[in-house]
Amino acid sequence: MRTHREPIFNLPAVVLAAVVVLFGIYAVQDYWPDLNVTLLREFSFVPGRFTVAFDPSAIAASLDAAQTRGAAYGEVARFFLGNGRPLWWTPITYAFLHASFLHVGFNCLWLVAFGTPVARRFGVSRFLLFCLFTAVAGALAHYVAHMADLQPVIGASAVVSGLMAAAVRFVFQPFVPVGERTESPDLNGRIPVYWQPALPLRSIVTSRPAMAFLFAWFFANLLFGLAPQLAGFAGATIAWQAHIGGFVIGLLAFRWFDPPAPDFLLDNEAA
Repeated sequence: MRTHREPIFNLPAVVLAAVVVLFGIYAVQDYWPDLNVTLLREFSFVPGRFTVAFDPSAIAASLDAAQTRGAAYGEVARFFLGNGRPLWWTPITYAFLHASFLHVGFNCLWLVAFGTPVARRFGVSRFLLFCLFTAVAGALAHYVAHMADLQPVIGASAVVSGLMAAAVRFVFQPFVPVGERTESPDLNGRIPVYWQPALPLRSIVTSRPAMAFLFAWFFANLLFGLAPQLAGFAGATIAWQAHIGGFVIGLLAFRWFDPPAPDFLLDNEAA
């Protein structure tokens, strides 16, 4: 007699692969400190690199400010400025690097929680493009707030924030499961949540669960931005503007990535 065995990892392959990649890169960072320094210089997002071309005086002021904090700060700032050449890939690659095991662990935890329904709804290609889009949006939001900053920004938090926002558009539906995707869903009020029609933005404002989630998310980001030690990042600066940038763009740009509804749902609505 054969018994049905559930998979150990009941996750979309693209989400599981993302978790493996993020932890794998962090393992390299942690195991080879010298290589980690190179990775941070070449692949972290440093706003000042993109400002020096049109406002070198702002960068000079940032270098002077860093120098007043001590020679070490000045050397670090000059190290990340490098030759002043903007590294155009860094608004994406910064999302693959993390500062600690706790940092990558938190991001992967939320990636699994919110990336899973989004990946099932979007499919692999749309999901990956959405992640890249929110990474760039997060970098841009941080850049606008810190144009002359020479402190590197790393972490997938902007992407995770964008996935949270995308999930808000369809997960707050009554009496629907998040279950495994199948070709024959039960249409008697049991349509998997990632197939539910997306909530219009105006409906989110009137949805108590959605608004409660939004307020909690923004409050947490404000709190941890002001007091990063509460999140276990003592001595670090949390780029909360990047989080908000990824979240807002994920919320607004959701419809650009949302695929058409499956035919059986359209047929069911017509019936």
